Amino acid sequence: MLCLGLRSAGFSQSLEEYLKVAAENNPELKAYFNDYLAALEKVPQAGALPDPELSMGFFIQPMERFMGNQQADIQLMQMFPWFGILKTQKDEAGKMALARYELFQEAKYRLYYQVKSSWYQLYKLEEEIRITKENLDILRQYERLALIRFQTSGTQAGPASGSSTRPEASSMSSNSPVPSTASMGGMSAGVSSSTSGKTGSKTGSSMGTSASMSGGGSGMTDVLRVRIQIKELENTLALLEDSRQPIKAEFNLWLNRDPNEQINIADSLSASLVSWERQVLLDSITQNNPMLKMLDAEEQVYEVQKKMSLLEGRPMLGAGVNYMPFTPRPDNGMNMAGNDMVMPMVKLTIPIYRKKYNALQKEAELKQLAVQQRKENTVNQLTTQWYAALRDLEDARRRTKLYSEQTDLARQTLSLLMTSYATDGRDFEDVLAVQQQLLDYQLKLITSIIDQHITIAGLENLAATELN
Repeated sequence: MLCLGLRSAGFSQSLEEYLKVAAENNPELKAYFNDYLAALEKVPQAGALPDPELSMGFFIQPMERFMGNQQADIQLMQMFPWFGILKTQKDEAGKMALARYELFQEAKYRLYYQVKSSWYQLYKLEEEIRITKENLDILRQYERLALIRFQTSGTQAGPASGSSTRPEASSMSSNSPVPSTASMGGMSAGVSSSTSGKTGSKTGSSMGTSASMSGGGSGMTDVLRVRIQIKELENTLALLEDSRQPIKAEFNLWLNRDPNEQINIADSLSASLVSWERQVLLDSITQNNPMLKMLDAEEQVYEVQKKMSLLEGRPMLGAGVNYMPFTPRPDNGMNMAGNDMVMPMVKLTIPIYRKKYNALQKEAELKQLAVQQRKENTVNQLTTQWYAALRDLEDARRRTKLYSEQTDLARQTLSLLMTSYATDGRDFEDVLAVQQQLLDYQLKLITSIIDQHITIAGLENLAATELN
């Protein structure tokens, strides 16, 4: 069984509403739907009889006939196709409309995928901005902590006795604005400073001078290091915030609305597992994919056309009437005034030129073969995409687990390093390196979660169904 599906607790309804708006407003999707409606209108056209033919001829000089003078010749004829042709033509038009409908379905699910993908990318961007801001705040707290240690190291080096050093250390540990892990280390720093203060009172001012040279220099280096990272992170944050508008505009334009319109984004995405057997999922794709259904409809169209080529080689029948009006004509002192003549007529076409009908039959067979080959190729492509999507989904799942564990380990490491730094001022470079790793793991964790959502949206697009 393959575990598929990521859903958020509180965004589904909002996203479903966006999909509904996109389906109603997207101009490309409406164009495909109108193409389908236009194809439906061909069905009654294909099932209609040919128009009746009316021909009228009037004599400028009446034609003298035995029964009188003929004034005109009027014919009305209706042709009738061979039995079954009209029904077959309607069937062909219906299959062509079905192919148009499957094109509309393919466009709809492609639009759904694009809307979901844009929505997930916007959520990812907002999370990256939030995480970057949080890490920027933490780095600024590190900067204040490094400044306090730098100032404290200088103050400790000044007085010769340890009694004046202890209040400074106590003030740093209780009042400095540092993260929770650092404040625990700050308490340890106060104890360590008190101890070092007592030792300093015994060793004299020479030890204070040495502390000033070593601790002060390294403290200022720590401040500069953290400021470098702050500058880099501020630049990254500015780039992320500049990226918000293009993604927002793209999402709104899929819905065919104002690019600046507000978009509701979920507070968090939580995973919920949906179990799908691999082969069942592949069967769903090969049975429900709109492109395959469209090719199936085209294959049926050409099957009908093969039947049509046989029927078109049959005669067409026509039935009508010929009406000839007469006026009296004097002849040898007698008025020849015959009645108007009405003559029923029958017409029959004789399809004796068989080459074109044989060619129609061959054309339909070759087109049907081409569609079958195209369908086979499409199945191969969909299967390849299915394998790739499963690989990407499994990779995203592994990365989510990995970066979640790495994030926890980085936080634990950072807590220990902050305690060590707050105690004796060492390993500040390691603190910054681990903080950068933590930021990297947090961003990669968000990326892996979004990759799972987008991959599942792609599978839903292939299968033309919701994987829930």
